[in-house]
Amino acid sequence: MCFTSDQRPPDPPKSSEVGEHGPLVLTAADGNHFSAFEAVPVTRRGASLVLLPDIRGMHAFYTDLALSFGQAGVDTVALDPYGRSAGLSARDDDFEFMPHAKALTPEGLLADAQAAAARLHERSSDPVFTLGFCMFGGQSWRLAATSLHPAGSIGFYGRPSTVDDVVADLSAPLLILAAGDDQTTSPQDNAAFVRSLNEAGKVHDYVAYEGAPHSFFDRGFEQWQAECTDAWIRMLGFIDRNR
Repeated sequence: MCFTSDQRPPDPPKSSEVGEHGPLVLTAADGNHFSAFEAVPVTRRGASLVLLPDIRGMHAFYTDLALSFGQAGVDTVALDPYGRSAGLSARDDDFEFMPHAKALTPEGLLADAQAAAARLHERSSDPVFTLGFCMFGGQSWRLAATSLHPAGSIGFYGRPSTVDDVVADLSAPLLILAAGDDQTTSPQDNAAFVRSLNEAGKVHDYVAYEGAPHSFFDRGFEQWQAECTDAWIRMLGFIDRNR
């Protein structure tokens, strides 16, 4: 599991108030209805974001994170990836996420991400980035090899194996934010991923936070606040360079 119900994202570098925000239901091109949450900044940074959750689906951490990106000036739509198999029910502590994670397909996630991007494009022509965590960190990177054509794709503690078969097709830069003491993805796995990107000539930034645990990006982990601050700076810098 990535984040628990009592965890919340660390505060961002603020450059805007949040205007329109709240839950909504989007419809993908294949007819799938899924839950989403949007946060529209008053002062735009010039970039938009499709936000993917962790394996639990879109729980409170990600609605809060969408608001945080709004405070950083990034127009954000967070999506729940389990609409096809779990409908629109709440992703609370009682939600049995594993069967739905196993039923997920890259094609279904792409369709949902495209619907989220279309929602963002209703408001502006700003370039769209993707961000995901854990299982969906890898899926965020994978979207850089699809017809979504993001301006860049960011992943926290992602699984490199998610991208192994599409490295040659990556058409956008990646930001790889790794936890040095992650028990899910080893340093060796990350090193092999970086080598494969280098060999394929793909643009990427790789940051490993030494000693940090999986899910360190949490305002409650006081000992990792410097790393959380750095992660915000890295994400916003990546967005600014590639927008």
